[in-house]
Amino acid sequence: MTRHRVLWITLFLALAVWLTMPWLRMALNLLEQRMTGPKTIEDRLIQYGTVVEQRLAPAFARVGLTFPPERVLLLGLKRERRLEVLVATASGPWHVLCAYPILAASGVSGPKLREGDRQVPEGLYRIESLNPNSRFHLALRVNYPNEFDRAQALRAGRDNLGGDIMIHGNQVSIGCLAMGDEAAEDLFVLAARTGLPNIRVLLAPCDLRTEGLPPPADGDPAWLSELYKELQAEMKILPEMAR
Repeated sequence: MTRHRVLWITLFLALAVWLTMPWLRMALNLLEQRMTGPKTIEDRLIQYGTVVEQRLAPAFARVGLTFPPERVLLLGLKRERRLEVLVATASGPWHVLCAYPILAASGVSGPKLREGDRQVPEGLYRIESLNPNSRFHLALRVNYPNEFDRAQALRAGRDNLGGDIMIHGNQVSIGCLAMGDEAAEDLFVLAARTGLPNIRVLLAPCDLRTEGLPPPADGDPAWLSELYKELQAEMKILPEMAR
């Protein structure tokens, strides 16, 4: 066998392993759950709480706050494929604690309108629950569709808006934000310790602190430009990440 042929076979095998790793991790998660039984949120806090607090300690020291913070804002930027974590006291200014790359997210700029459109939502949301037994390691459930989404759908006569929008581990996703397992552990523990009522989620098409409003595209709903203006106003008061 020639050296050239060996090289191609090696590259092919490496690519095959890389492509199957996310699904292998998912299978291992399911196997763990079958063998040990379902976990509670408290189980996961015992499992990951200390290591997450240690990982985040330097970032909290940098912004001058203690863990857990009183408020958290998760800022998801679709074009930049980045999730920023901002923290604050009850009445103090926001600080950028850290940021994680979004490893997988389907769709394009624009809101989620219906089941199966593969879109990540855009708007102002909350975290409504935590899933300690996700197929994708750990997950935070976003409250899509929210009141605004349902109101716009009612006006347009749309139904079946979809749901089950998660911020989760692993690196495969359709309509959710896949963050990798370590980032999911950080976000899960941070959310649990902070308390879900104290967490906001802002999902935007791009970084509207520095970018102009996206131009309308064919098929965009008429209300989208007003939503983008609202998101931009919310984001203008937020600090930018240090470059």
